[in-house]
Formats: sequence, structure tokens, C-alpha cells
Amino acid sequence: MLIEGPVEVSLPDGGVARSDRFTVAVCMCGRSARYPWCDTSHRRRPPRSQRNTK
Repeated sequence: MLIEGPVEVSLPDGGVARSDRFTVAVCMCGRSARYPWCDTSHRRRPPRSQRNTK
């Protein structure tokens, strides 16, 4: 999801993530290594429910 910045996102652990960029991509799928910011992982990884866990 693209949001016009600056942006403050409240995290589940009570923390706050901030960005001063003009436009911010927020992760909606939960796959990003940079959560809560999108790193386009949704384009190249299968959903967590479909990954092999060994």
C-alpha cells in the first residue's frame, strides 16, 4: 500500500516506525524483511502457508 508521507506506523509490539519520505510503501502481506516497509517480497516468495518447513 502506498501512503503519502511523512508516516508513523504503530507496531504490534508497541513500537513506532517512522519515515519522512514523500511516498511510503507499507507491507500488507507480512513477507517483507523490512517490515513494516514493503521490500517487494510479495513478488518472489510464496505465501508463508505454502512454504516448506523442515
